[in-house]
Amino acid sequence: MTDWIHNPFPGQDVNVVFARRMPLGVLTHALNALHREPLAHGEANGWVWAVHEMHNWEIEDYESVNYRDLCPRGVEIVVFVVDPCSAKAFPPDFAYYRDGRFVLGFSFESIGQRVGDNPDYLSEELLAANLIGPDAEYDGRDDHERLVRTIADFFELPSLTVASLAAASSGAVGE
Repeated sequence: MTDWIHNPFPGQDVNVVFARRMPLGVLTHALNALHREPLAHGEANGWVWAVHEMHNWEIEDYESVNYRDLCPRGVEIVVFVVDPCSAKAFPPDFAYYRDGRFVLGFSFESIGQRVGDNPDYLSEELLAANLIGPDAEYDGRDDHERLVRTIADFFELPSLTVASLAAASSGAVGE
């Protein structure tokens, strides 16, 4: 379910975006308008999702996507910036937006340093999973999948695999 956090599209730095209370066509259209054509997309469990390249090298657009602009009132967006960014000094990270606000974000390499309007939003779940706190057992990359599982379980995100992303990418086109 969480193997996609490690290099789901070899040779490409990608973001995996989940949105709740937003139609799939709206998400893919918004990403296309930002020059981030989805490589794969789908919907399940009340969420729509898309995988897109982090940057658009063809037009020399190296800015990160401002997901706050894609998140109107009533919408939630969960974003994972996945590996292989760590080879480029960009570890995977997580961000959560709700109602146009940046609620929570953190790097997978420093989950104790959370930022956003409510940096403690997932603290109870991270503590229960023993990912943060005085007796935390978190060894970085070896525990990335456990961290993603904790987040996915909390938000009830659809279960994606590298295989399901590959299957979806064969039929994914920009809208």
